[in-house]
Amino acid sequence: MATSPADPLTLEVVELIGTVVARYYAEYEQAAATHALTGAQARVLGLLSLEPMPMRHIAQKLKCEPSNITGIVDRLEARGLVERRPDPNDRRIKLAVPTEEGLGTARRLRDSLDFAREPLAELSAQERTVLRDLLKRMLGVEAPGAP
Repeated sequence: MATSPADPLTLEVVELIGTVVARYYAEYEQAAATHALTGAQARVLGLLSLEPMPMRHIAQKLKCEPSNITGIVDRLEARGLVERRPDPNDRRIKLAVPTEEGLGTARRLRDSLDFAREPLAELSAQERTVLRDLLKRMLGVEAPGAP
């Protein structure tokens, strides 16, 4: 039986998710500031620490305008945290690539984010697995072992 989007339990879950997101972003902004970065710069650097990518892919992943990403990458490049390199598969495309300093900054930033890590540590491995699988299901991402 489907639930109404306005049933009390659904409303409570939505409110709790909103609170988690707000706390995460507040801590992220604070952690970014300790590295003299804006939250947007920190998010771009964190994304690039996973894999180099063209500006338009960064914009797609962060759901913003490519022109905003160009400015953010310009500022990260001026700080020596990112550089632009030709894509080895298509030299017409420029990739934003973190420098060694950028990778170190991204790692320190990620290591300083305790908001989610501390409460999650209080959950058992089974509870974290259930939470992960439920979040993936909500997002339409297939969970391991799902049919």
